[in-house]
Amino acid sequence: MLETSLSFKKRSALRDEHYRWKIPIPFILADSLDLNAKGVILKAFEGFHLRSCVKFKPYAGEKSYIRFLKLNGCWSTIGDTKAGQNLSIGAGCDHKAIVIHEILHALGFLHEQTRTDRDDYVKIWWNHVLPNQAHNFNKYGRNYLTDLNTTYDYESIMHYGPSSFTKNSSLATITTNIPEFNGIIGQRLDFSTSDIERLNRMYNCTRSLTLLDQCDFESADLCGLVQEPRDDAVWLHKKNEPMEQNHTQRQECKDAGHFMYFNTSCGKQGDTAVLESRILHPTRNYHCLQYFFKMTGSPQDRLAVWIKKDDGTGKIRRLIKVRTFQGDNDHNWKIAHVNFRCQKKFRFLFYGLKGNPDDSNGGIFIDDLTLSEAQCPRAVWLIRGFSRLLTTASSDLSITSPRFYSQEGYGFGITVAPRGSRDSAFANYTRISFHLVSGENDGILEWPALHRQVTITVLDQNPNAKKRMSAERSFTTDTTQVFPDKNNSSRWGKPSLLGKFDTSCNCSRNGGWGWSKFISHALLRRKNFLKNGDLIIFAEFEGILERCYIEEGASLSSATLPPHHSGHFGVFVPLHEQDLPSIHPREHCDPNPCQNGGICLNNQGDVSCRYPYGSSYHLCVINITLTMMMIQR
Repeated sequence: MLETSLSFKKRSALRDEHYRWKIPIPFILADSLDLNAKGVILKAFEGFHLRSCVKFKPYAGEKSYIRFLKLNGCWSTIGDTKAGQNLSIGAGCDHKAIVIHEILHALGFLHEQTRTDRDDYVKIWWNHVLPNQAHNFNKYGRNYLTDLNTTYDYESIMHYGPSSFTKNSSLATITTNIPEFNGIIGQRLDFSTSDIERLNRMYNCTRSLTLLDQCDFESADLCGLVQEPRDDAVWLHKKNEPMEQNHTQRQECKDAGHFMYFNTSCGKQGDTAVLESRILHPTRNYHCLQYFFKMTGSPQDRLAVWIKKDDGTGKIRRLIKVRTFQGDNDHNWKIAHVNFRCQKKFRFLFYGLKGNPDDSNGGIFIDDLTLSEAQCPRAVWLIRGFSRLLTTASSDLSITSPRFYSQEGYGFGITVAPRGSRDSAFANYTRISFHLVSGENDGILEWPALHRQVTITVLDQNPNAKKRMSAERSFTTDTTQVFPDKNNSSRWGKPSLLGKFDTSCNCSRNGGWGWSKFISHALLRRKNFLKNGDLIIFAEFEGILERCYIEEGASLSSATLPPHHSGHFGVFVPLHEQDLPSIHPREHCDPNPCQNGGICLNNQGDVSCRYPYGSSYHLCVINITLTMMMIQR
């Protein structure tokens, strides 16, 4: 039977702190999940870690936990039921924004349009709503929920879109009282600013877990960065000038925006200036420094990034140079990424070195830096003048990226069609696809390259990393993705055998696989995707270790199954005990049932295998079922 408004009220008490989670939140990734969904869920966790103190950890026998599994549709329980609960990522739900939406439900968030004051902002067209889905448009009183003292948010990731649960796709079920916001509601990019604010208020967060530092240089304190007193020259905190626009503000903001500037057109060759961060205390061993820069002076100018580490005595004085950039007299802003590792407290430094002042009419510019405890993207592609292409390019124009290499050594590329295709249904969208490219490692690699996750991100260039709402999509390579005209050969086979030769890279490129409607032109223009007219795309091609995503032993009895909430796709399915696979954990770790060097843990009768895992999580958990026990014996 469908969930009633009464049962929903009993379980949707945002105001009741009984339904708040204790941090960190244990999770299980069930065997039933699609491989792509597992990767997307882990990326969604990183979004929470970047923006809040809400942390997720592998399940280890706790009473409360979230079990992600593939049932019918996308849905979640509201709040912590204190007895373990299910969250469904069904077919078509494996998008990061949808996963974030459902996790927020599990954390205690309701839909935005259920607010007590919603009628001031939106209108519900009840006669357009599917009869058995009307409960999804109920609103609730302040005794059941709280707005956490925030205003109504049209852009919330928890807001329904105009046609949610409609009888007919041409009929809107919800419209905004201010018509301009009809195109805003229902966004499925990422957290809105209010979503982040509410999440942090609800869980009393004072800082994020993985965002160590960021600065757009708009404040007078320079975000704690300081000058080295022994420098020959100095970094200047400059305001925009007609020929020196900063990166933070859009170009139309002529009188706003600041950046750091090292003038290399005067003084003497070899002069230096050092800009040094405050002391930072990491929690992970890997970090990514992202910033925008340009070097408009002498080709001999240098910009180096150094790390100053703890020398083992508690003093931060051990210097390591990690990256150097050379002057190129390019007046366009570029994006830079610098990977480095550091387990103890440290500082990062920008070291400017003056080349030949007689050959310089400018200097070195830095703006919009972000330091996060994450891996930098493997592929970064900046397309100049993309905003112009949206209007002037031919409908059949496609742009192909340079060759990039994955961590495993596979060559790959991206193809972008700014104006989609001639098909009118795609005319106002940008098409993006992914393809493999022949490379120097092909002789030793595994072919076809299956069970690897492709992630494409169109970067929202908001200087505040927490507020970025980038467009991100992913898929996993599998046996169904083939070339019909090549005897159904895998698209992920060796490009030198299946692809077309490209003289620009002296390489072969396979045909692509991607999205005809990756992002709309309207969205590209509305957000910060086209700052200075340029588009920035990140791409990853990552191997997913199957053993790190297998379900851990945990069961839900019918007595603990909570009511659940229908999600983005409007599918609401009652949860029954028979929907869950039977799980029979081993009672003992002797003999050790774990393969491949796993460690067996027995937590009050719950037995699991632990393995070292990757960069994001230190442990990966394997279920030990009765079937496994019988095979091993």
